[in-house]
Amino acid sequence: MACHKYPAVGTALIFLAFAQFGTVGDPSVPSKWGALELAAVIIVPVCLLCLGIILGICTLHGRQRCTYSKAKKHDMEEALSDRNVMSSGKSLKDLIFDLTTSGSGSGLPLLVQRTIARTIVLHEIIGKGRFGEVWRGKWRGEDVAVKIFSSRDERSWFREAEIFQTIMLRHENILGFIAADNKDNGTWTQLWLVSEYHEHGSLFDYLNRYTVSVEGMILLALSIASGLAHLHMEIIGTQGKPAIAHRDLKSKNVLVKKNGMGAIADLGLAVKHDSISNMIDIPSNHRVGTKRYMAPEILDDTINMNNFESFKRADIYSLGLVYWELARRCSVRGIYEDYQLPYYDMVPSDPSIEDIRKVVCDQRLRPNIPNQWQSCEALRVMGKIMRECWYNSAAARLTALRVKKTLCQLTVSKDVKD
Repeated sequence: MACHKYPAVGTALIFLAFAQFGTVGDPSVPSKWGALELAAVIIVPVCLLCLGIILGICTLHGRQRCTYSKAKKHDMEEALSDRNVMSSGKSLKDLIFDLTTSGSGSGLPLLVQRTIARTIVLHEIIGKGRFGEVWRGKWRGEDVAVKIFSSRDERSWFREAEIFQTIMLRHENILGFIAADNKDNGTWTQLWLVSEYHEHGSLFDYLNRYTVSVEGMILLALSIASGLAHLHMEIIGTQGKPAIAHRDLKSKNVLVKKNGMGAIADLGLAVKHDSISNMIDIPSNHRVGTKRYMAPEILDDTINMNNFESFKRADIYSLGLVYWELARRCSVRGIYEDYQLPYYDMVPSDPSIEDIRKVVCDQRLRPNIPNQWQSCEALRVMGKIMRECWYNSAAARLTALRVKKTLCQLTVSKDVKD
């Protein structure tokens, strides 16, 4: 088919050759070249013509392959229909693994999310917050957590779903997002956020019920630091991830997994940083979060809103307070403290920002670190980390990665001693 495109070119080249050198056997035209040279002059254009035809065929074939690849990709996307998801027989874990590792890494396709969300059966309320309720539900026999927002909190629902679906966010120490969906029955609208279910609940609930061993404390502390370090870290590349600051880190927003690790949850107030444009994706109201866990620079309104590092350092201050709650419940030779919230002995049970500001900024007080922690290496290191997390000067605080490395060394040194 391609050969018919080029006869005129070949004819022209041969005509030019004959015009230049004469026709073989024509005695009226003096020959400047011998028969061999004349043959070469004719053959070379013909070869070039053939090469052009071959290149044209290859280009056409390449386009056909590209079209086929696109069609195949479209067929794969079509295969992710609700019918296929329901009949695949795969667990949620397998489904998420398959579709996130083969795709952008940002989560399940929207059609699959909607299918999953609309086939969940709610069983019981397991928590309440400023946004609404959290339910334990089941999808094909598997437990899931369903965070239900009221329609007036649509912006919070959308924000958290957007953050959770950030490319490359998935991490073992960040709550596993499954689906987001809105349900409208004609009279009211529910906004659902579906995630992994962890039966132990939040770290706050867990520490109220149980004490932890030294090993358990280190595992929880290290996993929380790992999750926060992943949030804070920017991954550069086409499949990269922006740096994210949590802005509401507290024991109620860390879930305890069955394996004893922690998973950071509730990303509704998080902010993302675009390093290329140096833009910080942040709502106009920057004084957000839980008052008891607010960093000094947020309480006294001196935080530099134009520097993304400021938000990461505020997270580190909150991390230090979470570690204090955790370490108090660490049982060493049967000795441990009762569970308490940070600043329980310095402010009212429901403190105002002014109550917290006076203690944290004006008096520069911090939670008490018991002397007996010095007799246990792990608790001694935890106490040191806390102090370096809640410095009044934000620039002097540790980074999440530094905290993670320190705790890793603590586990290594413990293994050596064992």
